[in-house]
Amino acid sequence: MEPKLISSLDAYHRLKLDADRLNRQEFHLKYLLEQENRFERFSMRRGDLWFDFSKQRLDQKTVDHLLELAKARETVEQFRAMADGQKVNTTEQRSAMHMDARNGSHPEMNQVNQRIRSFVQDVGDIFSDVVVVGIGGSYLGTEFVYQALQSSCKVIRPLHFLSNVDMDDFAAVIKKINPQKTLWVVVSKSYTTMETLANLAQVTAFLKANHLEPRNHIVTITAKGSPGDQSEAKSSGEDNGDILASFHMFDFIGGRYSVTSAVGVLPLSLCFGYPVIERFLKGCGDMDQHAGNAEPKSNMPLTAALISIWNSHFLEYPAQAIIPYSSALSRLSPHIQQLYMESLGKQASIYDSRVEYPTGVIIFGEPGTNAQHSFFQLAHQGAPFPIDFIGVLSPGSTKIWSTYQGVTNHQELWANLLAQTQALALGKTDDNIHKVFEGNRPSSTIVIKDLGPESVGALLAFYEARTVFEGFILGINPFDQFGVELGKTMAKALRGQMALKNGSPDHQFDVNDPATRFYLNELFKAGRD
Repeated sequence: MEPKLISSLDAYHRLKLDADRLNRQEFHLKYLLEQENRFERFSMRRGDLWFDFSKQRLDQKTVDHLLELAKARETVEQFRAMADGQKVNTTEQRSAMHMDARNGSHPEMNQVNQRIRSFVQDVGDIFSDVVVVGIGGSYLGTEFVYQALQSSCKVIRPLHFLSNVDMDDFAAVIKKINPQKTLWVVVSKSYTTMETLANLAQVTAFLKANHLEPRNHIVTITAKGSPGDQSEAKSSGEDNGDILASFHMFDFIGGRYSVTSAVGVLPLSLCFGYPVIERFLKGCGDMDQHAGNAEPKSNMPLTAALISIWNSHFLEYPAQAIIPYSSALSRLSPHIQQLYMESLGKQASIYDSRVEYPTGVIIFGEPGTNAQHSFFQLAHQGAPFPIDFIGVLSPGSTKIWSTYQGVTNHQELWANLLAQTQALALGKTDDNIHKVFEGNRPSSTIVIKDLGPESVGALLAFYEARTVFEGFILGINPFDQFGVELGKTMAKALRGQMALKNGSPDHQFDVNDPATRFYLNELFKAGRD
């Protein structure tokens, strides 16, 4: 590909003109929605997932120019190169093969999954609970899927998540479990993540305090050859490891894309059974096939990526909300927050030049209708931001105990979802300025059939593909994450100072920042009180 950023492309400049045009009052959403067959022209379906962008602030000319932008960036070709295993992670010279984790094409990952299947069968009723010890991508995706599937799938063993290094987090987890019947799954690719290792030390001390052998209660998910990898010792029959089992994760799958690898497959299989997770992987794989093979004009995640760029670059919205009208999807927003912001929050292009346009936006969210009583005042009358509304046609629980004003609770949920999309788009006039709703606030509606494993998998893969497409169009690498390193380095230096103070109470903190020195002294003073 010729090294050009999108801001130098003809399609980009045409979209700038489109934005000027669509900012005029005659293109308010209340008028755009009157266009003939608008819903049919601006909505798509793949299996049991619908994507409706008819309430976005665009018209057919804008869509055509966005597709020109995607073509100029060779976006679909880049996606297929990723699927073929090419090194699209250019800064780290790696492939990005998260889709291989669910299409059965990678022999080593297939072997890992077969070991997981056997391990889950062998566990039997030895363990009643599973605790996932990991942070960031080592748990967020797994937690989302766990919450999403609980209402439609039988829980064999509940999952708990120990992510924060905060002692109160650890204390909350151990209140819920029986130490003798709990399996701890430690997830760390490098096995050097300090928060995870600090929590592992707590877990080990906790097990010993309960007169339990850690090696009988801990398994690891880590890179081959890392300090936490005991699989070679186990497979050779030496049995000299200090853990029960190890399962491999691979450096060509980033943490935020890893839920369909052993990172998610092992704990989720322990929770729901391996056959359920096979169905989840199938749902992901089906959306992957669509993203890689559909024509651009009917490609759902590509269209969503283009709309995201349209909203951030041309309409200049700095944020986007994800509002699932389903409590089971309550952890979707935090997962997509990491997926999107860690992938796209970049300052440098793949051409090693500084990017002079927005890359990524702030992602946040809360389930509806809770969100309506939280931040929708700002959504309707404050600074506008696009919203993804997510609906589920059939809830996990179908028991109807009552109706209120003639409708079920699930129907009430849908009444609110549909009303909010209309209210944001159409607005309302009023003689009282405090009651004016200007409208013209964009949203998309994403609908899944149910909360079954296939639907949840398709939804996850939709957002993954959308994020990857957006990175390719922007000319940035959506697979590295150098932005998280500086804080870690600084924390290491402070950790050293704390260790010296623990060893010698008279040690004076050797730090240049007066505020940092003050807080360190207060911390240790509180520890002595």
